[in-house]
Amino acid sequence: MKKLNGIDSFRYYSLYKMATIYIMSLLYIAIGFKHFSDPNFFIEIVPSYISWKYEAVYISGFGEIILGILLIFKKSRNLASYGLILLLIAVFPANIYLYESEIAQQSLKISKNQALIRMPFQIPLILIAYWHSKEKHSKKISISSAILFIPTIIYFASL
Repeated sequence: MKKLNGIDSFRYYSLYKMATIYIMSLLYIAIGFKHFSDPNFFIEIVPSYISWKYEAVYISGFGEIILGILLIFKKSRNLASYGLILLLIAVFPANIYLYESEIAQQSLKISKNQALIRMPFQIPLILIAYWHSKEKHSKKISISSAILFIPTIIYFASL
């Protein structure tokens, strides 16, 4: 491993990755609790073909809280990561509905273009969850995930 000022660069990488795990865990837990404290925020983006809107919001919020907690612990991180990937795929129709529905856009106070920009961010979220699933990945996965984490967090922090 390369040395940076006498310190192993792998250590920097490991610390960075662990920080991303804790940050994502906290974000999933916080957003999960928002599903319960402000369900109407999420109700507005549940696709119209889903008739059990509150149940969908509460189930997805519960999933985010549980998976966010499981992500913290090394023993359950793999399960949490794959669970988050499935959850991100399951809630993607809400992003499509947000893009298609003016009512949903107005309720979240965003434009159609902002809704469009939001959709591709599911990809880095899925990639980051996959990156967190185990300690070692290919160099491509590790580098791309480490880099994509920054703009992804900046984007969601700006919402």
